Amino acid sequence: MRSNAEREPDRRGSRWTLGSIGLVLALFATGVGPRPDGEAWALAYDLVLYNAVCLLAAVVCVLAARRNRAERLAWTSLAVAFVLNTVGNLVYTLVIARLTYEPYPSLADFFYLGYFVPLYVALIALIRTRVQRFHASMWLDGGIGALGATAVAVAVLLEPALRLTEGSLAAVVTNLAYPVADVVLLAVLVAVSAILGVRRDPALLLLGGGIVANLVGDIVYLDLATVGDYVEGGPLDLTWLSGMLLMALAAHRSDRTVPPSREADTQVGWRVLAVPLVCNLASLFVLGLGWGDRMSPWAAWAAIGCVLAALARTAVTFREVRTIREVKLEARTDELTGLPNRRALLEAARDVVAAATTARPAALLLLDLDGFKEVNDSLGHSAGDELLRQVGPRLTPALRPGEVLARLGGDEFAVLLPGTDLETAADFAGVVDGLLRQPFPVGGIRLHVGVSIGVSTAPVPADDVQELLRCADVAMYAAKSGRTGVQVYVPDPGSDSGDRLRTMEELRTALVEDELIVHLQPQVAMDDGRPVGVEALLRWQHPTRGLLSPAFVLPAAEQAGLLRPLTDAVLDRSLDAVALWWAEHRVPVSVNLSAANVADLDLPAKVAAALGRRGLPPQALTLELVEDTLMADPERGRRVLGELRRLGVRTSIDDYGTGYSSLAYLRHLPADELKLDRSLTADVDRDERAAAIVRHTAALAHDLGLSLVAEGVEDLATGRRLADLGCDVAQGYAIARPMPVADFVGWLAGTRTGGSSHRV
Repeated sequence: MRSNAEREPDRRGSRWTLGSIGLVLALFATGVGPRPDGEAWALAYDLVLYNAVCLLAAVVCVLAARRNRAERLAWTSLAVAFVLNTVGNLVYTLVIARLTYEPYPSLADFFYLGYFVPLYVALIALIRTRVQRFHASMWLDGGIGALGATAVAVAVLLEPALRLTEGSLAAVVTNLAYPVADVVLLAVLVAVSAILGVRRDPALLLLGGGIVANLVGDIVYLDLATVGDYVEGGPLDLTWLSGMLLMALAAHRSDRTVPPSREADTQVGWRVLAVPLVCNLASLFVLGLGWGDRMSPWAAWAAIGCVLAALARTAVTFREVRTIREVKLEARTDELTGLPNRRALLEAARDVVAAATTARPAALLLLDLDGFKEVNDSLGHSAGDELLRQVGPRLTPALRPGEVLARLGGDEFAVLLPGTDLETAADFAGVVDGLLRQPFPVGGIRLHVGVSIGVSTAPVPADDVQELLRCADVAMYAAKSGRTGVQVYVPDPGSDSGDRLRTMEELRTALVEDELIVHLQPQVAMDDGRPVGVEALLRWQHPTRGLLSPAFVLPAAEQAGLLRPLTDAVLDRSLDAVALWWAEHRVPVSVNLSAANVADLDLPAKVAAALGRRGLPPQALTLELVEDTLMADPERGRRVLGELRRLGVRTSIDDYGTGYSSLAYLRHLPADELKLDRSLTADVDRDERAAAIVRHTAALAHDLGLSLVAEGVEDLATGRRLADLGCDVAQGYAIARPMPVADFVGWLAGTRTGGSSHRV
């Protein structure tokens, strides 16, 4: 591609050449009327000046081809056309005209007719540079333009030629060849205009003007030649020379483009339809004016073809309109669920928010399914898709007319509620929560999934669609973080809850930059207070917000799909920690697993490799999981846990006594210990019912060969009571608070040297 600086000499040369064409044309015009007598003057005007215009126009075209690589074929072809025309003129003036008897057709006619071929190529090449892909409607528009122009041209231009039947067959054919070539040229020109539409394209407009001037000259010449009145070097020659000048100007302006802002001034519709409409009307006029024997059958057939092409174009237009409507509908419909998509929701929300007032507000519910990623990981994406398809049929019957349920993407849905206040919207969110917590039949099993719902209203606090979505998103994130199910947005200028996306991106960075650490909380035996384990608890050492707890980190990780890499990071840091003391103190570390990890069939191999890299035995690690992490795919979870136990890694059921606790479920679960949830252990010294539950749970655990860990031991009295009820291990603030790794190593060393006692 040549730079503007490289093209500038060509532009200057083109301007000088155009000036020369104008000067030569002016000199030629002086001889149109009172031309000096003598053969020398005739040669000067008809041979030198006339052909100088033609050759200079060819030079302009060559310079344009050098400047404009995309249109090189078009302007090179036009230059060839001018050269052929010049050669024809020279042959006629210097050879044919000097013969006693002028043959017809002659060699000059060969070059004159050859002039049209590269002119066709130039037109077609220009349209190819402006239209990258042709549609059926564009072909029909071109056909309408070509047939309409042919009908008019045949009726006006060919009629005189058809009457020239005297002379030899070659003479008659040549007489017809010129107007036929003109008709074809006109048809191509109008077809190009029909395809491109009415547009302010300097090169095309000037080229079209030059071709029209050329056609006018040919038409007038044909009429004059029929009666023998044509005079060489007369005013008629100015039409052809003017046409050459216009074509040269087209080449000179070929690299000039119209700014988009100027193109946007006019309606696209009429620009596309104008040329085909005019051609169709002209065809009807030709048919009406020449009906009967007064018109050439060729003109009639061309006019009829134009009308039929127009009818076909109408049919194609209807089909395209229908297709556009279908595409528009598809663009606003979620392909998987058949519900409106985000685009459709935003369009509807704009109207609803614009019409909302404080007296008649509007509300938006933003829904995010809890545990959906685990369904995908454990059962596959087909099961996840089946689950998503059931959301619409379950919620749609609860909607009123005008309310919109849409899928925003992934497992996020939204419900737009026109004319609904905050209290009513919150009540409806409770209904949605209840509907979605009912089991879903997927792949032959019943899945329980939760939902987190954020509620916001307009025009207060949100006065536009984006703010409405943001407020609902903040509320939904708060619902997911607090596991409250439904959360209404309450403006809080000091809150950082609106920064969910930033938090998720920062968490991705934290995984790479080692900002995630573990704090360790000891577990001691109830009978003698010796350390028997330690639980690794995740902390995020945020560079600006300080030390963040799992309650802040885990919801962000779940939203970002980072639970599995987050657990892997905690596992690595925990094993790094236990390697510090294992040689002296055989105290294992406990690490919590997410549902995504439990469903990972590669987990046993990963754990074995992690232990091997540190030279640790399987007994150095205990893996904890909460009961409901196995509910999506219990068989797969039991298989993974069974392989871990075969490796020698201990497994623990955390938060036992909540969620999906089931004796039948416990019977088949491969585990080594149960961890009683703090909700059961907190009141055992005051509530005999709670004490009875702990006593019987301890007996059940021991009968199944499991040890029982009591969480939430906050004081010694509670610890002694739990020991009496049969608990084996205690964990809580009465023993020690969670502490950094270095502090725990010191604490552990102190217990082994008798520096402290933690017997409860």
